[in-house]
Amino acid sequence: MKNNWNLRTNMTMLTDFYELTMMNGFLKNGMKDRLACFDLFFRSVPDSGGFAICAGLQQMIDYLQDLKFDEEDIAYLEGLNVFEKEFLDYLKDFKFSCDVWAIEEGVPIFPDEPIVKVIGPLMQTQMIETMLLVTINHQSLIATKSSRIVRAAKDRPVMEFGARRAQGYDASTLGARAAYIAGVSGTSSTIAAQQFDIPALGTMAHSWVQSFPTEYDAFVAYAKGYPDNTQLLVDTYNTLNSGIPNAIKLANEVLIPNGKRLKAIRIDSGDLTYLTIKARNMLDAAGLQDCKITVSNSLDEYLIRDLLVQGAEIDNFGVGERLITSRSEPVFGGVYKLSGIELEDGELSPRMKISDNPGKITNPGAKQVWRFYDKDTGYALADLITLDDEEIDPNHDYEIFDPYHTWKRKTLTNFNVKKLLKPIFVKGELVYQEKDLKDIRDFCTDQLNKLWDSIKRFENPQTYYVDLSQKLWDLKQEFLDEHKQ
Repeated sequence: MKNNWNLRTNMTMLTDFYELTMMNGFLKNGMKDRLACFDLFFRSVPDSGGFAICAGLQQMIDYLQDLKFDEEDIAYLEGLNVFEKEFLDYLKDFKFSCDVWAIEEGVPIFPDEPIVKVIGPLMQTQMIETMLLVTINHQSLIATKSSRIVRAAKDRPVMEFGARRAQGYDASTLGARAAYIAGVSGTSSTIAAQQFDIPALGTMAHSWVQSFPTEYDAFVAYAKGYPDNTQLLVDTYNTLNSGIPNAIKLANEVLIPNGKRLKAIRIDSGDLTYLTIKARNMLDAAGLQDCKITVSNSLDEYLIRDLLVQGAEIDNFGVGERLITSRSEPVFGGVYKLSGIELEDGELSPRMKISDNPGKITNPGAKQVWRFYDKDTGYALADLITLDDEEIDPNHDYEIFDPYHTWKRKTLTNFNVKKLLKPIFVKGELVYQEKDLKDIRDFCTDQLNKLWDSIKRFENPQTYYVDLSQKLWDLKQEFLDEHKQ
């Protein structure tokens, strides 16, 4: 078979094999049309942070809209000699018909609350597990890491430079998308910039400087090619003794006489605090106070924070491998669990996974997530997971309680409240108004501004309340009581 991986856009076969064997089994047991409810959620925030950022919804929509098995897929599955003709015929005529709710991209999310909820025929809800997880897990991970890095930079632009370090093409491209949602100013990945209308950023590599007889010759050639955007990489040979003096010489001899200014220098190695302070002094003394200083070289939120605390003179950051791979914690940990199944009477009966590991016990039933906001400050107060049929009246006080330490209670007053799970598909038809990526980015910034600073700390953040309604808590306790060992 021809290797046409790079040309494939229909990702229906991106599914774990057990999902297909289970579908086949459901069909054989007369469960094809039985309704089921699944929740996609995560259990812990990467890097022990206070929150995560939801991302990947648009790619989930694209996937669900394009669900179909083509002739090559059917032929491959038939050749495995595992599936009956009835199942293969079902796949030939497959049409997605589920209801889907999801939290919008850019919204801060917290452990255990449903990010995506799917209700529909059991075979369909099971089949989409892997693709939903890989989509939401990856982009939410990169958006979360990027948000930490952007916040560490304290309003200085952060450029995503990680294309060559990502784990594959999609990780590079979609990672750049997720990073942009979380606030980076642009990307070095040209294909991501083209596909998602993200600002494309980048100037030169060390090979440019090495390709000319001298460093100064390389700078002159670049300035003549890009006189309105001359940004020079100054650490190829010796930053302070060669790179910056040559940059100043270039500015004085080539740019300024032609009415142009040196826009920026970039330093990619060495003691960045020491070098940037020295560089700033040298540039200012030469009358180049408007020349920006950009740094790169294996940066993350902790190194950026330390550089600024130490007084480094930095205007822009280029961040690559530790952003695009979330190197410090490269797994988001989202899971997809059954929370309800249709009985013979047509009712959706709650289901719950019970484990010896308390962290793996799930919440039963079809659910909604609510966020409470203080009316006066606009800050988020708490999230509440309820059953689908519950409503919250903002005109009345509402008591929340810790689901594990139930004596810890708080009465919320003077609040606004909104549902976080939005309808995306109804009976397989898209009902959600898709958003422009720049609008998602602005929305993310707005949502982050509604979180208290204590929740945004990198170390030991304040734990945000994510509680269960009394009705949901009671239902969960019934399951636990029924299965006492």
